[in-house]
Amino acid sequence: MRAFSFTLALSLFAIFTSIAGGVVHANDIEIAEGLQKLEIYPPRFELDGQRRRLQLVVTARYTNGETRDVTRLCRWTISDETIARVDRGVVRPIKNGSVEIRASVGNLFAGSLVEVTRQEKVDAVSFQHETLPALSTQSCNSGPCHGSPSGKGGFRLSLRAFDAGLDRQTLLRESLGRRVDFFDPAKSLILLKPLGRVPHGGGTRLRTSDPAYDVLHRWIAEGCAVDGPKSPTLQGIEIYPGHGRELRFPSNEQQLLAIAKFSDGSTRDVTQLTVFTSSDEIVASVDGDGLVTGHDRGHVAIMARYRDQIETCDLTFVRDIPGFEWKAPPAANFVDELVFAQLRKLQYTPSGVCSDDEFLRRVHLDVIGVLPSLEESRAFLADERNDKRARLIDALLVRSEFATFWAMKWADVLRLTKKSVSTHGANKYHSWLVQSIARNEPYDEFARRIVTASGSTFSNPAANFYRTATDAHDAAESTAQVFLGFRLACAKCHNHPFERWTQDNYYGMTAFFNRVKKKSGSRPDELVVYVGRSGEVVQPRTNQTMKPWLPLIGDANEKQDEDRRELLAEWMTRTENPFFATVEVNRIWYHVMGRGIVDPVDDFRDSNPPSNAELLDALTKEFRRSGFDRKHILRTILNSRVYQLSSTKNEFNRDDSKHFSHAYPRLLGAEQLLDAICHVTGVAENFGGVPRGTKATQLPSPDSKIEFLKVFGQPERQTVCQCERQTETNLSKALQMFNGSMLHNKLRDGNNRIRRAIREKKTDEQILGDLYLAAFCRSPLAEELEAAKRYIASKENREFALEDICWAILNSNEFLFQH
Repeated sequence: MRAFSFTLALSLFAIFTSIAGGVVHANDIEIAEGLQKLEIYPPRFELDGQRRRLQLVVTARYTNGETRDVTRLCRWTISDETIARVDRGVVRPIKNGSVEIRASVGNLFAGSLVEVTRQEKVDAVSFQHETLPALSTQSCNSGPCHGSPSGKGGFRLSLRAFDAGLDRQTLLRESLGRRVDFFDPAKSLILLKPLGRVPHGGGTRLRTSDPAYDVLHRWIAEGCAVDGPKSPTLQGIEIYPGHGRELRFPSNEQQLLAIAKFSDGSTRDVTQLTVFTSSDEIVASVDGDGLVTGHDRGHVAIMARYRDQIETCDLTFVRDIPGFEWKAPPAANFVDELVFAQLRKLQYTPSGVCSDDEFLRRVHLDVIGVLPSLEESRAFLADERNDKRARLIDALLVRSEFATFWAMKWADVLRLTKKSVSTHGANKYHSWLVQSIARNEPYDEFARRIVTASGSTFSNPAANFYRTATDAHDAAESTAQVFLGFRLACAKCHNHPFERWTQDNYYGMTAFFNRVKKKSGSRPDELVVYVGRSGEVVQPRTNQTMKPWLPLIGDANEKQDEDRRELLAEWMTRTENPFFATVEVNRIWYHVMGRGIVDPVDDFRDSNPPSNAELLDALTKEFRRSGFDRKHILRTILNSRVYQLSSTKNEFNRDDSKHFSHAYPRLLGAEQLLDAICHVTGVAENFGGVPRGTKATQLPSPDSKIEFLKVFGQPERQTVCQCERQTETNLSKALQMFNGSMLHNKLRDGNNRIRRAIREKKTDEQILGDLYLAAFCRSPLAEELEAAKRYIASKENREFALEDICWAILNSNEFLFQH
């Protein structure tokens, strides 16, 4: 009978809309132009209860390929207004029955079939699925508020509602039960405080018209019940639209829909109980109703969190820039093709290619960490062959300095210090890194040797990884961050607030390392790493023994007496692993481009999306295809036009900070800068405990007591985070360059470049030319040369005048920055 009635209703509705459909309303004219198709989501849905609602989303597709959200712009009609009502796409039930809800623009429409059931009964508020999410939408259980470990004002909730038992205890039993008032729910403190009706440190967080207020008020009025043991459990959430939607201004709004899926097969619209956050508030923001508003062109990820489930929606906002005209620059390889495709879409004009002298300086500092000699600079600048840049890249990649410089980068994240692995161990560990990089060991083999390392830290230096890791937790966190890009540490005490990883996942990863043991070796300071036969990890909150757990796989299938780390290494280095190769190509890109495609480079999560996902994917595929050849990826990037773009901005890319339309200037690293100063002044730095002539970029450990290096951000290597190396400018660095003893002593050294040149009877012009070529890889401009000559002529002491000029060169941005 219901099916017959529904069919009849739809037939009558179709007749009605066919008559009315020819009318184009005034508000349709602008959005109807070029309209090809309307789509509505979801096409079918069930509202199974009086308090259910449904947020429909309507998408307009145009003949020019553009997409627009018209949920709040279209006309809404409903086949039977006694069964449900609709307002701007929000459907609310009235009585049992079935209806079709139509959204129309001009002559086009799209319909959704909605079945309304169980209107005779009001379901009790679910503590798990409504009360706790309501607290989350008001940020009550966030880290800065009551979700902090110590809470606020004596009131502590679990972070993001990860511990329902704790939350119920604190809500109902603490503070003499004053937080809830069963007799007059409106007077409950958990309502009065966020409403601002009694003093509240967090200010006004709630309005009586908010869905969260209705949920909390009802829950208290119903006696603060909790879900029964047979209540359905949350299985996951779906966010619509998903990934890849592009919106062009002025169409800068997108309505989101969050649907929860439960163990009994039911689904529920939970949009208003979902916490939405934007990965970039400058590009777009999102409100509590799931409405995204774009503010600027760019890419943004909207993270949706409902209970412990997280999903994301990727959106790209495009704006027409007055005067922009794409003139396709030549592409050297796929890197250029993918970067330029994005720049064209976002209407950023790439800068021109850098000059030969800029490239010469840039590639030397990026590949081997030191500036070229005067002879190398003159030879390159005089070379007229078209492929001289590619030739130089190939030559630098086989230089011994390449291996030592990139070993320094790995020593940073592997926490290589004499304090942690001993002096002899540090030298062994560093030498092993240098040799591995020099022979271009495939990255999967390199990582596997570290993760599965056993034996003497002297005989097998890779085993020092477990010397720097203090325990199984540290080893799991370090492995996840360095090789997989996960920052797992947050999940040790609670589910990760910004990612999918749970506390169970954390201890499952820790189980791979819990049997790793250490003992003293036969030699002084030697440590022996070995694997024990037993040892399990217990989740402290649940007291459950955890099996080794692999992301995307689940519990690992281990064999008796097998080294669990072998299972992890085998999974980690698989070609199809979506994390391993991606993290390394992103790290390589960061080291030469100044910013990661995912940035920070070791923080891969849905809420921190890549600035160019297609580029990252292509680099990852090429890395796998090459057999995890790091030099090959580096060579590919260095030969691209994108790498060789100038740092000079134009009127169409001056606002770009993450799409690589120009080179990003960055302060030289501490070791690079010290070596560069030594190179320009001609005075080497002496480091204790290493062979004479060792450069700062070749030091095995940051244990030297040179103040200059510490001021300029040389890391102590206490963490695996790339962020430990500080690269921002500050007053201490400026003072060190202006009047620090290190620079002063080199400028006054009796055997520096200036004084040697004077003894060799070189002219002022020759000395100035050498200084500029050493510092900038170029000759001085005519006006620079004339100004310097005038300054020298105005001073009585020629040596001091040349020192002043050298000081000014070393304090210039052109010298201090990689550009």
